Amino acid sequence: MTPLSSIAMSAYTDLVRLLKDDALSGVEGKPTLKERGDKAYWYAARRVGTEMRFIYIGEDSDETRARIDRIEELRATAKDRQAERSRLVRLLRAEGMTPIDRATGSILSAMAAAGTFRLGGTIVGTNAFRLYEGELGIRLPIGGMANTGDIDIAQFEKLSVALQDQVDPGLAETFSALKFDPLPALDQGRTWRWAQGGSGQLVEFLTPAFGDETIRDLPALGVNAQGLNYLNFLIAEPIHAAAIYRSGVLVQVPRPERYAVHKLIIADRRRDGAGSLKSAKDREQAAFLIEAMAEDRPDDLARAYATAMEVGPRWREHIGNSLKRMPDTRGMLDSLGA
Repeated sequence: MTPLSSIAMSAYTDLVRLLKDDALSGVEGKPTLKERGDKAYWYAARRVGTEMRFIYIGEDSDETRARIDRIEELRATAKDRQAERSRLVRLLRAEGMTPIDRATGSILSAMAAAGTFRLGGTIVGTNAFRLYEGELGIRLPIGGMANTGDIDIAQFEKLSVALQDQVDPGLAETFSALKFDPLPALDQGRTWRWAQGGSGQLVEFLTPAFGDETIRDLPALGVNAQGLNYLNFLIAEPIHAAAIYRSGVLVQVPRPERYAVHKLIIADRRRDGAGSLKSAKDREQAAFLIEAMAEDRPDDLARAYATAMEVGPRWREHIGNSLKRMPDTRGMLDSLGA
């Protein structure tokens, strides 16, 4: 594994911080705290016509409160941050960090502008894997395990309902502008996949299921989504990441340790045929991340592994079946508890 330089890691951290500053400074309205159940969420409140519009900012935290306290300063320094972000992206490219390809970058940028990631949308699948370079401080391999033409976005259904805010413009409008067409689904009028003519790029929306893997509604994103079991483990407690495109795009991805363990589960769920190729790719990605994190973040990895193993026998069975084919990886995970 080739580590990124300390210069690159520092620049990446700064880029994520500046992108978070921009995400808040670009929202117009008075910061307002709302409590829902045992959690609290910040909104920007502004009047639109005769009604009040509440635009979701983020879950209440010390970091969010600190930014809200500086909101006027952040708004006044937006142009300076834009220039600094561009400089950091140039530096990261020069240091060898992998940029997002133009097609993927344009889609992620448009979805970010509409509020997809602000509202809890999380990139999953190989495009998330490709965004772990800056987070883990290592160069990702160039080859099969990092290749993809799909963009998979997941969101919790309950969160989508609870936020009471929506992307703007709607994602159907966003995709139409990028020459994407909705793909027909078995459930008439329920769209969860879009394909871009010519490029073959595919965008899919997913949501955790707990039993029947049916099509669900994600009102915050204004789309339908395919329900998938085990997805709840993957997208719990997601983190921010910077996509290296233009002056940076702030997105949300799963925690890398959860991604690695989830891949062990999914690899065993794949069916024969085409699924066996995807299963091999799942195991490759899991092995790569586990090797990286066993050295630098063993506690995070151990915690995610233990959490998954404690869920139940079916989870343990899927993980165990994958690790039977990955003796080196099993040894690394076993050594975490030593």
